[in-house]
Amino acid sequence: MRLFVAAFCLLAIASALIIIPVKPVDKINGVSLVSPPRVVPAEKISEVKRINAEWVAVIPYGFSRPGQGRVTYDHDRQWWGERTEGTCELITFSKENGLKVMLKPHVWVLGEGWTGDYTLPNEEQWKTWERDFSSYILNHARVADSLGVEMLCIGTEYRTPAKERPEFWIDLIRKIKKIYSGKITYASNWDNYMNITWWDHVDYIGIDSYFPLAEGDRPSLAEIKQGWIPLKSELELFSKKWDKPILFTEYGFQSVKGGAGKHWEVDKAIENADMEVQSRAYEATFESLWNEPWFAGGFLWKWHLTTRGAERNQTRFTPQGKPAETVIAKWYGKSN
Repeated sequence: MRLFVAAFCLLAIASALIIIPVKPVDKINGVSLVSPPRVVPAEKISEVKRINAEWVAVIPYGFSRPGQGRVTYDHDRQWWGERTEGTCELITFSKENGLKVMLKPHVWVLGEGWTGDYTLPNEEQWKTWERDFSSYILNHARVADSLGVEMLCIGTEYRTPAKERPEFWIDLIRKIKKIYSGKITYASNWDNYMNITWWDHVDYIGIDSYFPLAEGDRPSLAEIKQGWIPLKSELELFSKKWDKPILFTEYGFQSVKGGAGKHWEVDKAIENADMEVQSRAYEATFESLWNEPWFAGGFLWKWHLTTRGAERNQTRFTPQGKPAETVIAKWYGKSN
């Protein structure tokens, strides 16, 4: 009897030591659509399927001026795809082509571009911003609800208000949930996601992932993967802290020398084009992250529906018509 008990205990201990692998979550294999200036044929959106994408991000634009709280949108001279009218059409076209949609309203600061440096001089201006920004986002929440959009991104890359006005975002999310039942995320900048304290109110921790991964003009695949090692640990811990998956609301690499490093410093002249750097950076990213259970996938930046600026795009983020398409298609196909 004593031998039986001892054997049973040893078996129980051995069973406890067996590590059951975690099945990776279904990945969002998406692309960020460039809002076109004019109406495009519905079938143009289906071209994303050649890289096995099943999701698209539709990005309408609003506008602010530095130091002013107003947020405006739907201007007559604005591009068709950036206005609510075009946004609705692009969502409809995407649905007709069997694609899922993240609607990602994005504010452009005139003369500066991104919202990371956007701040205001006083509380009165911030109240104006809260009023206008809420109106802008809630307009698109209604669009998302009426057209069956699967995910809504409620802001992009704000540093100051995202960190310093958490009550505003929590109240905005409550208002959104009264009119929209899909998934919600927020697109934080890669160096600012840790400063946001209200991730528990959204479904995904959204990060616009432009982490500098490797120095030099033409780093190897191994060097770029090495850059992901500490970042991957940080992201996994952050995901566990909030018990939320991490979604790259934007990610990508320029096809240019130095494109795996600090993208804002590279020289994008045509003579510096380097398709291999872009391909390696994508491959390194997929090999490092794609099978991690906390990683929800993402939306590569970016995909054009017209040929506008085709020559200039040879050194920019889009992978269209470049060797990186093959890499992306291989990994995106694993999600099907």
